[in-house]
Amino acid sequence: MEQLAKAALLVQWASGTAPELIEVQYNPTELSYDKSAQLAEIPIPGLDAPLQQFVRGQAEKLTVELFFDTTEQGMGQRATSVTTLTDRIYQLIKIEPNRHAPPICTFVWSEQFPGSSIGGTAGKAANAIGSAIGAANGNQRRNGFKCIVESVRQKFTLFSPEGVPLRATLTVTLREYKTLEDQLAQLNLNSPDRTHSYVVQRGETLAAIAVQYYERPGEWRAIAAANEIEDPRRLNADTFLTIPPIR
Repeated sequence: MEQLAKAALLVQWASGTAPELIEVQYNPTELSYDKSAQLAEIPIPGLDAPLQQFVRGQAEKLTVELFFDTTEQGMGQRATSVTTLTDRIYQLIKIEPNRHAPPICTFVWSEQFPGSSIGGTAGKAANAIGSAIGAANGNQRRNGFKCIVESVRQKFTLFSPEGVPLRATLTVTLREYKTLEDQLAQLNLNSPDRTHSYVVQRGETLAAIAVQYYERPGEWRAIAAANEIEDPRRLNADTFLTIPPIR
């Protein structure tokens, strides 16, 4: 019988020790992701609609509902409080004295995590569509959700005769966490007004490379001129090209 993969939170405490693994008691049945982009409208007289200007991305949120139960240990005087399990999650929103902020966490579950096909392949599930998505989005692939716990809502639904909580549901909201260095490395931004170096792959054409850098296939002539290419139909694989800036 195949072993069940348990969802978990990896917690990086300010002490700098190895991350602590906090497994959930029961895997969630739903995960809710919320990612949006901030846009600004540019009104131009005479147009049917204002132009849309991308300002920046918004931090992604993951909301998960976790269920905990300790009734297997009994409901009498020796009942075990469910808070022995839920407090491990609740502590993640508390401030660490050394960091002056809550700890940094990573929610993990399986290799087929939402976003695992961005910027790379995803094991056996890789296909042409996944490769195309990866090529278009740099190296923003992920296999987990690095985050800070934004909120924890605790709902206790069963108590022993002595008032010991035995069953609880936690609604946990996780806010995406990325450092500036992480984002610059992942985005791998290209600009047409900067010079780039490029290694030709087998079967590529100058027009395809022009689309990748300039979004216009007709700009292949600029690449050909910068590299003194006389016959653009004959490109040798592994050749280094200078991609010149264009206005």
